Amino acid sequence: MATVDAVERESQVSDDTEVLIAGAGPTGLVLALWLTHLGIKVRIIDKAASPGETSRALAVHARTLELYNQIGLADEVVAHSRKLEAARLWVRGRQRGRAVFGDMGVGISPYPFALVYPQDEHERLLIHRLEAVGVTVERPLELVTCEESGSGIVARAMRPDGSEETIAAAFLAGCDGARSKVREIVGGEFPGGTYSRLFYVADVEASGPVMNAELNLGLDRADFLAVFPMKGADRVRLVGDIERPDKTELTFADVGGEVIASLDMKIKRVNWFSTYRVHHRVAGRWRAGAMFLLGDAAHIHSPVGGQGMNTGIGDAINLAWKLAAVIKGQAAPGLLDTYEPERIAFARRLVASTDRAFQVISRDGGWARFVRLRLTPILMPIAFSLAAVRRLMFLTISQTNINYRDGALAEGGAGKIKGGDRLPWVREADNFAPLDGRGWRGQMFGEASDRLSSACAEAGLPLDRFAWTRAAERAGFAHGAFHLVRPDGYLSLVAQGAEAPAALAAYQARHGLRF
Repeated sequence: MATVDAVERESQVSDDTEVLIAGAGPTGLVLALWLTHLGIKVRIIDKAASPGETSRALAVHARTLELYNQIGLADEVVAHSRKLEAARLWVRGRQRGRAVFGDMGVGISPYPFALVYPQDEHERLLIHRLEAVGVTVERPLELVTCEESGSGIVARAMRPDGSEETIAAAFLAGCDGARSKVREIVGGEFPGGTYSRLFYVADVEASGPVMNAELNLGLDRADFLAVFPMKGADRVRLVGDIERPDKTELTFADVGGEVIASLDMKIKRVNWFSTYRVHHRVAGRWRAGAMFLLGDAAHIHSPVGGQGMNTGIGDAINLAWKLAAVIKGQAAPGLLDTYEPERIAFARRLVASTDRAFQVISRDGGWARFVRLRLTPILMPIAFSLAAVRRLMFLTISQTNINYRDGALAEGGAGKIKGGDRLPWVREADNFAPLDGRGWRGQMFGEASDRLSSACAEAGLPLDRFAWTRAAERAGFAHGAFHLVRPDGYLSLVAQGAEAPAALAAYQARHGLRF
């Protein structure tokens, strides 16, 4: 990779940009919002002239809401969304099962549900929040190239009229989607593949039995259709497949006729319609020096479980606090080495699991049809009637079971909890309430020793103390154990009370942390 002399870079700096963000989808917008929340100066650019008005991403899950709550965003997202209360399964036009979700995650998360909140509406909210703190998406402005300098990066961006701007920053974050320019610059492979079927998404106003404010899944011999309830009267989002498109330019009239007809849906108005291919890929490397990949630039996968947008947002928050800590001198630069291992491991598991589920939905052949049309209608209602199954499904889909136990920042354990786990929530104590995304915290259930209190005070680490209760024990905590909570709500160090002061000091020194 070519470099730019540091002196030259200094002469090109036109502002105090610390992080340049390429791409203003949900991943880039959340990264910009979180970094700004942490006092980091950002610029965010996008080659599109305006935000997207159509979108495939719909789901917002509990872990995203937990993190949004740290910056005062969760309540507004919930207010603009629709909760998914239940799902109905239809096979060849007949209702064959109904699974009531209810609040599957009660006791696990303050947000024990999944939401339907379309990506385009989600983006508008994030843009509004950014503008309220003085950050505007610069568009249309396309990243053309980027080179590393002695102390950061120098990027070249172009406007539609051909005029260019040179932007210097400490870091570049590539949030620029599946056709990422940053990924091209970073290098490395983007292995995976593309499913053969074509899919469509449509925002429609309709009537019929599936207009019941629930998720409806329609299956036929060749067709699949998901009907998502939306805010607003008679409005739903349709996601379906097109087995054999016989022309290149498709309209809504060309698709979904058989399964839509079998569900007795009457389409009154099509607000918008688009088609797309489904890919499954994970970039081989997510970082090159001061350049990082996030979201669809790093991983793309099937829409099963509504994981894509939430995973990109998770990437953004994981990287944001680490960038801020290094920029402010509150951690050694090696902290940034933990971003790729933590997030790429989850992305690979996600691609593998959603791929398996997607194959069941979309695969051709007699066995696949038997599973879709015969087994699924029998097994789904039985599975959802079991509390243990509902709990496991919530933990998986909500992303509250993501952990970094194998990561370089994870140390120790006590009770059922280990370093790298998401901080468990105890509803009675609401131990999530002190979390604000701005810094590290200590937490414990039970009395803190004078030595531990002094050690935290000397380190400048806030220590949250909660009374020991049966609820804390059920959540997995050990009485008197110390938990060092990262800014993103994951546990880095877990130590028994007597060992905690020395363990904290050693951990802080090892990672060059200033709390």
